[in-house]
Amino acid sequence: MLKTISIIDAKNHIGEEVKIGVWLTNKRSSGKIAFLQLRDGTAFFQGVVVKNNVSEEVFALAKEVKQEESLYVTGTIHEDARSPFGYEIELSGIEKVGESENYPISPKKHGVDFLMDHRHLWLRSKRQFAVMKIRNEVIRATYEFYNKEGFIKIDAPILTGSAPEGTTELFHTKYFDKDAYLSQSGQLYEEAGAMAYGKVFSFGPTFRAEKSKTRRHLIEFWMVEPEMAFMHQEESLEIQEQYIAFLVQSVIDNCEYELGILERDVDVLKRYTELPFPRISYDEAVELLQKSGEFPDAEWGDDFGSPEETYLAEHFSKPVFVLNYPKAIKPFYMKPHPTRDDVVISADLLAPEGYGEIIGGSERATDPEFLEAQIEKAGLNKDDYQWYLDLRRYGSVPHSGFGLGLERAITWITGEEHIRESIPFPRLLNRIYP
Repeated sequence: MLKTISIIDAKNHIGEEVKIGVWLTNKRSSGKIAFLQLRDGTAFFQGVVVKNNVSEEVFALAKEVKQEESLYVTGTIHEDARSPFGYEIELSGIEKVGESENYPISPKKHGVDFLMDHRHLWLRSKRQFAVMKIRNEVIRATYEFYNKEGFIKIDAPILTGSAPEGTTELFHTKYFDKDAYLSQSGQLYEEAGAMAYGKVFSFGPTFRAEKSKTRRHLIEFWMVEPEMAFMHQEESLEIQEQYIAFLVQSVIDNCEYELGILERDVDVLKRYTELPFPRISYDEAVELLQKSGEFPDAEWGDDFGSPEETYLAEHFSKPVFVLNYPKAIKPFYMKPHPTRDDVVISADLLAPEGYGEIIGGSERATDPEFLEAQIEKAGLNKDDYQWYLDLRRYGSVPHSGFGLGLERAITWITGEEHIRESIPFPRLLNRIYP
């Protein structure tokens, strides 16, 4: 009986006859040889059918099989130095499992709208395969990193009764007879966890009710949000850069095949593992923009847009921390600067190559009276935040935290042009999946 294997394990079966369940992605023929491009969810490689070595029925089936039909194929694994994968299978048998008639995503180039409307099928493509495998590696490495650093995972609720970021970005719903909102962030709950366990993190979906058609923004995305007790901002920045370097190195080490599919320059990625990352103040960032001559309207107090973030990160050719933003443009929970009333102790990590902010973080305010005043100033109902103020009333400590947007970070690591390539389904954009 033939051994059934996965394509990714072909290297362990050179010279052996095996069986694999596959889908056909493309085909071509050259006289008495048919070349079938095959995938099975673990990798892509080529099946070769030589007319003189198989029955007439097998060769006829190789010529007529259609794109995305499912098959069982049998054959012998060979090394193939010309292939990026390194191996191929010379087929001796083909068994059709499932039909595929008029598959809508042909090998030709399609527009973005068409592909997003067929996202459930687009996931099968080679580039999408590579991005999703890298996404999986980033998730795996995230758990490894935080477990190694002594964090525990705390799951924050998805339905919440309060807003950490701003009331204009909330999706409203009813929780029985009370107002509730889809979570913007698990941060406030992670702060409660940090006061109980020291170092915690959450990893889950978050939602922003702002309509956007830029390549950087999503309505639904996944966030990694660590919170750390007895920790000031500089220590938090060290954790952040170590985490990013760990993610990038893990992708380099474990996703060579996928990076090759995406033609991602590994030497560029290696640069992003070199620590420490540069640090500049918001004041210095504004000065850099003004001196560049490209941003004549840059003024202190403005939030940075995509062009400004791109310029700053490219100036250093690696991720750069911008420290201590104006209080007026940051959320209510950030700790005020000890010597300045106009800025808070905060930092955004800007990625190079035009990808912008991938981490936002701060040291958290610890004075309950200050926080209460900030909550009222933000137009929030302070009764909804009494539990949050309790964290300051009962054994408060210096603490810091940050959030990494998973999809944007993956878009940067993979070098994809648009954040859409990093998300599983189109409901994550401004559309609803049927």
